[in-house]
Amino acid sequence: QVQLVESGGGLVQPGGSLRLSCAASGSIFNINNMAWYRQAPGKQRELVAVIAKSGRTNYLHSVEDRFTISRDNAKNTVYLQMTSLKPEDTALYYCNAHLAPYSDLSVYEYWGQGTQVTVSS
Repeated sequence: QVQLVESGGGLVQPGGSLRLSCAASGSIFNINNMAWYRQAPGKQRELVAVIAKSGRTNYLHSVEDRFTISRDNAKNTVYLQMTSLKPEDTALYYCNAHLAPYSDLSVYEYWGQGTQVTVSS
């Protein structure tokens, strides 16, 4: 059984910073892409940033100059460093991973439970 557990959300003032973490645990043979999504009230879930096992990254245009995604493959953990936060960044942030639990390399998609980020003065 695989679990993704996020941490690091909270309330921050506009212009502030937060660092989200997501640790994958359980039966893990290989992790391909890891990503962060977010969903604001009344809006669809959107991809914020994705990082391949190689370290290649891709970002939502509105965050690419402010957010940095990184990963520690030895710890099966992905991070999202968020700076210059804006009220429109307020959302529930979800961790996502495409991983193979077993050596047969069948890949499945997993989601965390979400961590709330609120940007407000």
